[in-house]
Amino acid sequence: MVRPHFPIAMYPPVHAGHDGERVSPLLGTLLRAVYDELIRQPPNLPALKGALGDLLTFLCGKDGRTHANCVETDRFFFTHHDWPASWEHLPEPWTDVLGDIGGLLHDAIAAPAIAENFDSLPEQLLQRVQALEIPRGAV
Repeated sequence: MVRPHFPIAMYPPVHAGHDGERVSPLLGTLLRAVYDELIRQPPNLPALKGALGDLLTFLCGKDGRTHANCVETDRFFFTHHDWPASWEHLPEPWTDVLGDIGGLLHDAIAAPAIAENFDSLPEQLLQRVQALEIPRGAV
């Protein structure tokens, strides 16, 4: 299987920081792991669930839960239409969560009530990923 290369514009994250806060160097590694699983054909849903869980666990933690990291993660998923591959081959519940990561996660620190209202706080997104079902017969 030939995989598209990771889009250079996406990795490392486009911006080094936001509002005086630096993006963690670990974030790029976690985003790349998710990207590699998102473009895998056929999809390996357990591996994708693990990579998403690792990313969101980081964003829930003391070192990862920052405005800069949440904004960069949101931007990464929001710009998925610019990637050389799509996630449209995934089951709908999965694409719903992926779309929501690129929706209002950027508000998690600056406007948490807004993110919470749309189930887009890191903790809420992590719970949603953990609840994703892997269809019978899926790799």
